[in-house]
Amino acid sequence: MIPFSVLDLSPIVEGGDAAQSFRHTVELARHCERLGFKRYWLAEHHGMPGIASAATAVLLGHVAGATRSIRVGAGGVMLPNHSPLVIAEQFGTLATLYPGRIDLGVGRAPGSDAATARALRRARGAEAADQFPQDVAELLAYFEPARAGQALRAIPGEGLRVPVWVLGSSLFGAQLAALLGLPYAFASHFAPQQLMPAVELYRSEFRPSRHLDAPYVMLGFNVFAADSDEEGALLASSMQQAFASLYAGRPGRLPPPVAGFMDRLPMAERVFVERSLACSAVGSPATVRRALEDFIARTGADELMLTSQVFDHAARLRSYGIAAEVAGMAPAAA
Repeated sequence: MIPFSVLDLSPIVEGGDAAQSFRHTVELARHCERLGFKRYWLAEHHGMPGIASAATAVLLGHVAGATRSIRVGAGGVMLPNHSPLVIAEQFGTLATLYPGRIDLGVGRAPGSDAATARALRRARGAEAADQFPQDVAELLAYFEPARAGQALRAIPGEGLRVPVWVLGSSLFGAQLAALLGLPYAFASHFAPQQLMPAVELYRSEFRPSRHLDAPYVMLGFNVFAADSDEEGALLASSMQQAFASLYAGRPGRLPPPVAGFMDRLPMAERVFVERSLACSAVGSPATVRRALEDFIARTGADELMLTSQVFDHAARLRSYGIAAEVAGMAPAAA
């Protein structure tokens, strides 16, 4: 199969706390490195009771220091929340500490509610998201070798050419990634509605650049893998509950699984959850294999980024282990 990578939100489960989440993140990163996954990315979210990866660059440094070879990156940094220069310095520092292992995915969503977004963007204003293309171009420039007389410099950062990805869930990000000749990651694991139009637009309008010769698409995909279909469906119910709570405007910590949860939902909530999590593999190894193969065949993805938001940590480790087995991945040498 194609390369598989990992997206971790460092979930805070009911009865747990952020410290536990960080311990689990490190254990999962080491586990996935041994299994042969290509990348381990963390996502920027703010004000979310169930997500501990708000200070994304800080947590990435912790993960990179606890692993040896797996690529570590942001999936992503929500660039309108930040100065491009600060992000260049942060990821330049990471790339200097862990050469050849750091990725930087950037998106234009706030990763938060409206009030939190206003607090994050206090210095930049509400129009910060409109400046996303200019911010990406500025960020890329900071990673280039310094020019004579250059006034603004990212130190460390300049000359490192940290790989930058554009993230998105709409046609906007696809068009920008194509225009700049950058790799593109689509958030199909929670917002799959425009998946195929975005991928087709990116591929058709892609312009080769010094960053990339040909279009490269990585797609988000949920995996809830277990020894049986019934157990996989039970594991998936925690994420289903989280999305139902999000729909109701009550985001919380990742809850324990509940058998038959979807059957209890009102129709509107059920439709929202089913649509949001449509790109998922749920069940036994054979069921997961079929779902992954069908998704890859349908989309032509160059790489999948798997996320497995499972309440029980041991079951989460097992879910990624099954995915690695299905993909025929070779465990890394000790």
